[in-house]
Amino acid sequence: MPTRAALLVVALVAAGCASVPEGSDDDGLLASTAVVASLPLETGDRVDVGRFSVASPGGELPDGWEPYLVLPHKLATRYRLVENAGAVVLEADADGSASSVARRIRIDPQRHPIIEWRWRVPALIDGADPRVATREDAPARILVAFHGDAQKLDMFERSTLRMAKAISGRALPYATLVYIWAEKVAAETVVRNLHTGRVRMIVVESGAARLGRWVAVRRNLLEDYQRAFGEAPGDIVGIGVMTDTDNTRSRARAYYGDITLYAAP
Repeated sequence: MPTRAALLVVALVAAGCASVPEGSDDDGLLASTAVVASLPLETGDRVDVGRFSVASPGGELPDGWEPYLVLPHKLATRYRLVENAGAVVLEADADGSASSVARRIRIDPQRHPIIEWRWRVPALIDGADPRVATREDAPARILVAFHGDAQKLDMFERSTLRMAKAISGRALPYATLVYIWAEKVAAETVVRNLHTGRVRMIVVESGAARLGRWVAVRRNLLEDYQRAFGEAPGDIVGIGVMTDTDNTRSRARAYYGDITLYAAP
């Protein structure tokens, strides 16, 4: 069965999107097909995916950002806009819960390969480990969903995608890259999802050395996707954040600053 991260990205790209065009080559297998068909590509040198800093504390999320549950029986992580260190940011408060906030968007990573964000984690989750399904919690995650060619998927992956659609009622995107803050796994480690090869995690921060501090992150999506999946990426179709503690039944808090994509230098 697909794990929590995969099912969250189902909601990330599928909720509210148009139906898959008739005669498409994946016959509705991929939710990302509908996003590519319904949204124009972002243009300009800079794409402000999540400008939390221009919002008001306690106010509404920026346009396009919506909360998504993993499954109906899961508790929801609480997300709200707060002021922290002189700026408005997104606060996530998880208490045995697992949910996300995300935005559907269409971006060509060949044109906008650089993603930047800031995050702050006050404390790690004791015992959390992205390599173990029963402990796959994380205090902070950035989710990036991609479109791709369904014909490249083998029979196992196609079956997994169909199972996910049957369980959740929604289709999955072609692939999902997840950047995480881990407790013990070394930075730059690529972790393959235990149930589907369509979700890969990259540890970008590890351990307690920078807990409680704002950490700025800059990643090259083209390089990271190639390293994680062994091929060039298709269009980006969704970006979200996620703090979850449902497996460890613990409490965690994280803060997310603005998320921005930039054109190649």
